[in-house]
Amino acid sequence: MHDFPLFSKPTFINLRGQLFDINQPKVMGILNITPDSFYDGGKYSTESEQLKQVEKMITEGADFIDIGAQSTRPGAKMLDQKSEEKILLPVLQKLVKIFPHTHFSIDTFYAEVAKNCVHEGADLINDISAGTFDPDMLETMAKLNVPYIIMHTPTTPDKMQNATQYNHVLKDVIYWLSERLNLINQLGINDVIIDPGFGFGKTMEQNYQLLKNLNHFKFLQAPILVGLSRKSLIYKALKLTPEEALNGTTALHVLALQNGAGILRVHDVKEAVETIHLKAWLDQA
Repeated sequence: MHDFPLFSKPTFINLRGQLFDINQPKVMGILNITPDSFYDGGKYSTESEQLKQVEKMITEGADFIDIGAQSTRPGAKMLDQKSEEKILLPVLQKLVKIFPHTHFSIDTFYAEVAKNCVHEGADLINDISAGTFDPDMLETMAKLNVPYIIMHTPTTPDKMQNATQYNHVLKDVIYWLSERLNLINQLGINDVIIDPGFGFGKTMEQNYQLLKNLNHFKFLQAPILVGLSRKSLIYKALKLTPEEALNGTTALHVLALQNGAGILRVHDVKEAVETIHLKAWLDQA
């Protein structure tokens, strides 16, 4: 594992001039405003439903709210940039106005969407492709000066579960992220968060190999975000549905925190916050 380049370890990220402490684990609540997400598709399609859910997540202790306008579940077809933006912008504009002190993240791989959403008040960009789907994304991010979440995925969601061939999944994913980090840092983008991409172009066994060895991602010296919430690696392993996978999600969140996760991206904020609080008590014992 010593072949990978090291990057300076951040203790803060810059959110519009405000230094945000990331030494302690944080929770990112998910707001899906798409009809076809694997778990909560269609639940938050109206303005009142969206406002109620965001208020609930903020009250329960979410540090960030991540807004997504298209599903990236296995096999999903991608919306074009204009269609995604048409869904995202009105929702973001309303949320920023009503919750001005909340940090909103935008789940997009389109440079133009990222730019326009940051101009409307978004504080972070969460890109499942790490700049590989849109050739303009990295140059755009270099100009926006907001934190950039990069995730590993071997290809687009419609084809990713046919792209699970790795020489060594842990080494291959870390090396891929290290190459993206190197390129991103060369462009002057300093506030970068990494995501191993659980469920994106990985088999069940490969997902668990990554989780078991999550601590190795610390070599990249960047905050680690994990997106495990109610995913198929949980509910298929337990022969349940996504709706029944909360307990399994919490169990894997404990393991992720023990192995160095810094941000939990979740559907269920209250349970994730409680998990982090109990982990803090354990650390102090």
